[in-house]
Parts: sequence; C-alpha cells; structure tokens
Amino acid sequence: MNRCVGLLSRWPPSLRRAGAVSTAFRGLRQPSRGSSESNGCGAVDTSLFVPRHVKPLGPTPAGDVGIELTQPLNKSEVLKILNKFYKRKELQRLGGESGLDARLFHQAFVSFRKYIMESSSLNADIHIILNDICCGAGHVDDLFPFFLRHAKQIFPMLDCMDDLRKISDLRLPPNWYPEARAIQRKIVFHAGPTNSGKTYHAIQRYLAAKSGVYCGPLKLLAHEIFQKTNDARVPCDLLTGEERVLVDPEGKHAAHIACTIEMCSITMPYEVAVIDEIQMIRDPGRGWAWTRALLGLCAQEIHVCGEAAAIDLVTELMYSTGEEVEVRNYDRLTPITVLDYALESLDNLRPGDCIVCFSKNDIYSVSRKIEARGLECAVIYGSLPPGTKLTQAKKFNDPNDPCKILVATDAIGMGLNLSIKRIIFHSLIKPTINDKGEKEMDTITTSQALQISGRAGRFGSVFKEGEVTTMYSEDLSLLTDILSKPVLPIEAAGLHPTAEQIEMFAYHLPDSTLSNLIDIFVSLSQVDGLYFVCNIDDFKFLADMIQHIPLNLRVRYVFCTAPINKKQPFVSTSLLKFARQFSKSEPLTFDWICRYTNWPLVPPRNIKDLLHLEAVHEVFDLYLWLSYRFMDMFPDASLVRDIQKELDGIIQIGVRNITRLIRASEATSVSGALAVPDDFPLQRSKDKDSVLNLKDLRAANQKEFSSAAKVPGQRRMRGTKALGYKPAAVESEMRNLVQGPLTAKLVREGLLTEEMLKQLKREWQVHHNKNGKRDNQHGSEETEEKVE
Repeated sequence: MNRCVGLLSRWPPSLRRAGAVSTAFRGLRQPSRGSSESNGCGAVDTSLFVPRHVKPLGPTPAGDVGIELTQPLNKSEVLKILNKFYKRKELQRLGGESGLDARLFHQAFVSFRKYIMESSSLNADIHIILNDICCGAGHVDDLFPFFLRHAKQIFPMLDCMDDLRKISDLRLPPNWYPEARAIQRKIVFHAGPTNSGKTYHAIQRYLAAKSGVYCGPLKLLAHEIFQKTNDARVPCDLLTGEERVLVDPEGKHAAHIACTIEMCSITMPYEVAVIDEIQMIRDPGRGWAWTRALLGLCAQEIHVCGEAAAIDLVTELMYSTGEEVEVRNYDRLTPITVLDYALESLDNLRPGDCIVCFSKNDIYSVSRKIEARGLECAVIYGSLPPGTKLTQAKKFNDPNDPCKILVATDAIGMGLNLSIKRIIFHSLIKPTINDKGEKEMDTITTSQALQISGRAGRFGSVFKEGEVTTMYSEDLSLLTDILSKPVLPIEAAGLHPTAEQIEMFAYHLPDSTLSNLIDIFVSLSQVDGLYFVCNIDDFKFLADMIQHIPLNLRVRYVFCTAPINKKQPFVSTSLLKFARQFSKSEPLTFDWICRYTNWPLVPPRNIKDLLHLEAVHEVFDLYLWLSYRFMDMFPDASLVRDIQKELDGIIQIGVRNITRLIRASEATSVSGALAVPDDFPLQRSKDKDSVLNLKDLRAANQKEFSSAAKVPGQRRMRGTKALGYKPAAVESEMRNLVQGPLTAKLVREGLLTEEMLKQLKREWQVHHNKNGKRDNQHGSEETEEKVE
C-alpha cells in the first residue's frame, strides 16, 4: 500500500489529479466493478474499442537524455520487468478502475511492451524509472502511470468516457424537444381495427383546422391525404423523402401538409397533427420516426391513429411529458368472417379474391397458374413503384375490367384502397427480422394477420362483408388460432442516434469510423423501459460500404440514412458510385445518371429484366432523395423525375404481361430452380445439415414451388454444394424428402404440406421410372440433368 501511494508522487502532472489519485486508492481497497459506472448502466462492450497505433520512438537529434543521466537499458532485463508488471493483480485492478478491463488491459500492455522494446530512445522519465527498477532502486508498480498514459493514447475513449456516456444517455427523450414541451398539447388516440373509421375521424379534424400536418408511414398514404385535402378545397402541400409539391403557383407554403413521418417538422407550429399507424412505433427499423413525431410535434392537438395495443404505451409516454391522452375506440364498420374451409385449388377462385403471398417466387408462381386457367390477375408487391401499384389496384377495382383476381404480398396492408371480397393466405410463413437483426422465417403475428385480413370487405367498396381463409386446409386451423389471439400490448418505442449525437462522439473519437462510432454509441447508450434503440444494421452496412470514400461526417451520416433496399446489389452499388462522385465535388447531372442507368430503357423481356427495371426505379428514387439534401450536387431532380415516370410506365407494361415474362424465363432455362431469389433466405434454422433450405426443396418440387421461372442447372448445383451436399447425394436427399423423419420435420415446421408430399412422391416416381436408378458414381452427371 505504501509503495503504491508513494508512486503517485512520481506520476506525470497530467495524471496527478484528485480524481486519478482517488481512483488509484479505490482500486486497492475494493474489487473492480469492471468498466461500468455507479450510475447503474451496463458494462461497455470493449471489443468495439479499436486501438490506435503508436509508433516506437526513433533516434532523437538531441541524443538520448535518459542514457546521459543514467546508463543504457538492458532490454532482456526490461522484458522481464514488463512481464512481471503484467502479472501483478493489483495493477490489473488499478487498470480496471481506470476503464481497462481484462481485454483492454491486455491490448494496452502488448502495445506498451512493443513501444518500450522497439523504441531506439525513450523519454527521460520512463528511461530513469526502468533503470531504477533494473538496479533495484525502484518497483515494477512505478511503471503504472506511464502504462496508463500509453493506454489512453491507444484508447482515447478512456479519457472521455464520462462525456461519451452523457452524449449517449437516451433516458429522457421528451427533453430533446423543448418547443413541444413549451406548449400544453391535447392528445387524442383513435383506436380500432382496420376499416373502423379511426383515421377518417382524425382527418376530419385535420381538415377543419387552420393548419395541420398528416404524418403517414408510406408515400402512397401521404399522396392520398394530399389529394383528398386539396379535393376538399383545403390547400395542402406534399412532402416525402423524394418529392416536394407546393400547391401555390407562387411557391408559398400551404397551412396544411401531408408527409411521410420521417419528414415531419418538429419546429413548425400547427393547430392539428395526425400521426397514422402509431403501432409502428415498435418497428425495429423505423420506430424512431413515430417516437420523434409523438414527442416532438408542435401542435395544439395530436391525433394518433392505430391499434389499441399501443394505448398503454402512448399514455405512459405522454405521462412523462405531463400530457393526458383521450382515447376514442372504434369498431369495424363491416363484418369479416373466417371461413371454415380452405380454397384448396385455384379452380375455386371467385371475383374479388386476393391471394396473399410472402415471396416474389410465390407471386410469380401463383399468377402464372391463375392465368393458365384463363383468368386475369393483378399483381402487387413491395418493390413495385407506387404508380404501378396504383395502376394494378385500379385495374383490380374497375368493375368493367376483366381482371377480378389479385395476387399480392402484405404490401396491400396499408396505403391502397382495394375492393376485396376474400383474403386467401397462400402461406402463413413470413420472412422476419429478429431482435438481433437476423433474418429468419416464422408464422405471421396476430397483428399482421389482422392487418391483412382487414383489407377484405372494406366500407365503401362493392363488397359489404369480408371473408378470410387459407390456400391449404392444413393452414386453416393455424390461421384461426392466430386471429383468435389478442394483439400483445406494445411495450417500447424506438429511438435512433441523431447526427448531432454522432458528431459529438466523433469530436471525442476523431479516428473512429462511422460504423464504429455507432457501435460504441449503442453499447454505451442507456434507455429506460419505455424505449429501445432501433436496429442499426442497415446503417452500418452503408457506413462500411462507403468508409473508404473521403466524406465529412455529416455527409457520410446522410448517405447512410438513405432508404435503400440493400438486397438490391445494383442499388447499393449506385449509392457507392454517388458517394464517390460526390467526394470529387463533381455534380451528378442528368446526362451522368442516364449514362449510368443506360437510359432509355425498353420493356422487359423476362423476369430478370423486370427486376432490373425495379432496381433502376429505386436508383432514381435515391437520386431524388439525395437531391433534396444536396441540391448543388444532384441538380437535375425535375429531369430525373420525368424519366422515372416514364420508367414507371415501362414497368407497368411488364407487370401487365407478367405471365409472358415468366414463360420467357422458363424458355431460357434448363433447370427447375427459380430465376429470382426470394427476399430472404428461406431457412428456419442456422443448422444447414438438419434443415433443408427451401431453395433446394423448390428445386426438387418444381411444380409446387417453382413453376414460375428457372435458372441454369449449374447455379442449382452451386446451391446444393453450399449446403454441404455432393452431387451424388441428390437422389438420397430426394428419398429422405418423400419418406423418413425429414418429412415429418418439414411438415412440423410448416415447410411441407401433406398435399405437397403426395405430389413429391408422384413426381419422384415418374422421375425414377424415366431415368432409372443411378449410383453414386454418376452423381456429378445427374446434377447437370434437368429434374423432371
């Protein structure tokens, strides 16, 4: 104890502070508490701390002062001293009190040892200490202040941990919006299921107000309210991430505005604000936008619309702001019935039917089979441009159009007015993202099932009652069970670090990458039970992708918040090219974007062409989104919008002829696998040996899973190798598929139905009889053949 107290007097002045001395004593008196502080926050994930490189010192022009005052160091003796230093438990505890947990202590020591051993000359103070220890006049503990100084050089966050914790403290979000806290707002919650009139009543109050803002989750909804408001002779502007429309010919702002929720202003005063689909406050990616609007909008009245499951959370959030919530409950305006029978066959389709699928492959497959029966169908899925979705919806709704069937994903759940009589779930398995940001397959939730089912029999449509069922009878009991369950209460609201917070982090950690800053922020962040930090994987994906491009932090942050689909390689590559061009201060002109996208484009000839056109449309969206944030660098927004409208028309041609595109894809393929990948890998488990990937299941069962389009057999062969299959194992895998425990497992997990099993057995028997038995010696040849 006396020696450790004595060594403090020899510390450099920068380390001889009252706090440092106090910390040193605490480190000797009590066990280490790790890197967490007494304020109750959790331990920091120190694996996120990237050490800076400190170069060893070379010869100095003035000579080695330490040698002149003492003598040259014996490096072998110094190495023994350093290793002894590392093994001292007391010093490890002392390091822990300074923020150095076991991981950081080890990394700092390795760097410190390398610095000492490889430096040609050392500073006089540390040279003298090392010489004293070698001569027996000092103690190894005397090295600690120099070690700590070195540790803070390679881990600068150790010196500013308190500041970083304050910046990332997210426990009082209401305090972030002083303008909203300066007024006493009236909060009205319009709660009810779909088609209950809750949004209608909120919009009526919005239209009657002197000024108002509508905040919706989709561009389509913002457009709809924009149109309805102006049709009611209330001047209204439109604001989305990619579009600004001012109704006044002189460019003056209207008193009313319809916007997507991310774009709402938290400083502009309004009489009435409407926040639609409030239940999305729990969304792992976008929930922060609803939290921001709810807490930050400067409106005398806030009308919140959504599921009753959000009432308790909204009430609790408003309690923290001192505002009360008035709840108005609504019942569904038209009845909806869960049928006691499944569709079973597409031959049983009726006008007004909508088949809901959760993958593009199923969309293509089902639409192909429907038109093979002489029926026309409309197609709607998420990646279609808004104009194409509206055109397809209009086609389906038109009583004079022969198209009476709709095939869609859950993209119909919001933003489209559709005359649907019966919702038919083709499957109840949907790609989801779990709490860790991992993609997986799971059954749809009660909230999702109700949202989709509620599209049937809507008030004001030609069908006054709605019906819901499944495609296959074995799914019907599960659907009934899902719909009978109550929707679980929403427990937390999303938050996301702001650009200002990240800039403050960067001030303290100037050498850290944006992705690393975000990781450290989330690791240090503190939230109470009402909030959670939204998933940042997409942000980090873009941050890592453009990290090598020289951009200032604010510009880099904006690029990383761009709303792109990272599953579209062409779109991600385009963002990269935009960022690189931006970094050169070269404006992205209309001519540049035309050359890059090979504009003009022609109608698609197959599904692959259609997918590319959809990706180009997203690239135009990205250009427009960036043009409103960097007008000088993206100067030709109006011209790009014009060709985007043309592209929308070209895509509409492709969607109208989607079955022809599927046939064209079939004609150019030699395999039974699908030509386009699903939105997510269709796999329930990470254990590839125990669960068959659905892509391989589709390749085996082409009639049920992949009647849409096909790809070369070589590609399918790569897919099987990725799962650890050898070509000769294909026949064995087929046997396992139609008999044995694997079948039971697939049925249990919802990946295989009894009807599909029968079909597989029939197809395998035909395949077996036609081609004869193959032995394993010819496996490499059989994978190149077409699976019948």
